[in-house]
Amino acid sequence: MRRVVVTGMGTVNPLAHNVEEFWSRIKAGESGIGPLTKFDASAYPAQIAGEVKEFDPSTLVDKRALRSMADFTKFAAYSAVQAMNQANLKEGSFDPHRSGVFLGNGIGGFEVVEENLAKLFEGGPSRVAPLTIPKLISNEAAGNLAILFGFKGPAHTVVTACASGTDAIGEAFNRIRFGLVDVALTGGTEAAITQLAVAGFCRLQALTTKYNDDPKASSRPFDKDRSGFVMGEGAGILVLESLEHARKRGARILGEVVGYSMTCDAFHLTAPDPEGSGAVRAMADALSMSGAKIDEIDYINAHGTSTQANDIMETNAIKSVFGEHAYRLSVSSTKSMTSHLIAAAGAVEAIICLLALRDQYLPPTINLDEPDEGMDLDYVPNHGRSGRIRYAMSNSLGFGGHNGVLVFTTYKE
Repeated sequence: MRRVVVTGMGTVNPLAHNVEEFWSRIKAGESGIGPLTKFDASAYPAQIAGEVKEFDPSTLVDKRALRSMADFTKFAAYSAVQAMNQANLKEGSFDPHRSGVFLGNGIGGFEVVEENLAKLFEGGPSRVAPLTIPKLISNEAAGNLAILFGFKGPAHTVVTACASGTDAIGEAFNRIRFGLVDVALTGGTEAAITQLAVAGFCRLQALTTKYNDDPKASSRPFDKDRSGFVMGEGAGILVLESLEHARKRGARILGEVVGYSMTCDAFHLTAPDPEGSGAVRAMADALSMSGAKIDEIDYINAHGTSTQANDIMETNAIKSVFGEHAYRLSVSSTKSMTSHLIAAAGAVEAIICLLALRDQYLPPTINLDEPDEGMDLDYVPNHGRSGRIRYAMSNSLGFGGHNGVLVFTTYKE
């Protein structure tokens, strides 16, 4: 099995439009959540979101290419340019036939669907835009990235709800491990803060409606006053390479992917298994693949959605896997700051894990004023801190019972 390393990272999200600014705001415990402005939400029970603000993708992506992209693709392309630039992957430094794109997306171009349904109902079929289908389907982000960078290997889209970004990274990791590709652009992207999506999540009673007047306090994982998640948007993109490929071209190595697992609860379409059996198996299997000992996992970036069902289940699953060590490691939910980026969540949280390893810094769970009953782990409440991190684990648990877990470590010869 080949070793798999990270050589580039890029993001756009509610906190920032680049990795280093994003990380500085995470370390400062800032929130990217505010009033929902993309449409008139006055009739909606949930009126807050983690929106990407003041975003101009043309600063990194050609304007002509942007014309054929929905918002989720623009987020992915913008983040991918950052990652490719950091990796210094240029034409001639990789074999395009041995390079692939593995991208997670949950919902596709929902804003394109809504805009063109309105045109159809108001003016008939001739009013529908010619690029409606190519812009809205979820595989188009991966296709556009392949075109932008000339990657002619696999261009694969993973759709596993909130686990999509994590599972896409896991797919890329395995393809490189098994020698099928040498280079992969991977991660997740989502742009689903639209009228239909928000209405749908409201009808599921999944979103918090308690903090419309105090958005920055709204996402409060593990807290007794949590009341649902907050919709967000953005993208996180990584460049993964085989260690041999990265060494050969003299790449700077940012970290190493050492473990991955995916499981399914096979329990319910939207609710996690209260016993957490799928999450337990995913964490245990990823840990086993990583080669780390139980007591070498020092940090877990939890799925931590701020919902009643997830947070206690995930806490108990961590205890089940790690036993007494669960009380010695640190767990935080950075969704308290970013909001829930759906398919992009796991990818952005993978970036956080890699930066936490780099700086030996434990990011906080903000808004954790009083942990709920049974939530007695070290959730790094409200303020981040320095601490030893040998291995970091990232959990993503999605609708449909999808569980994806990744394990990262610092690169050593």
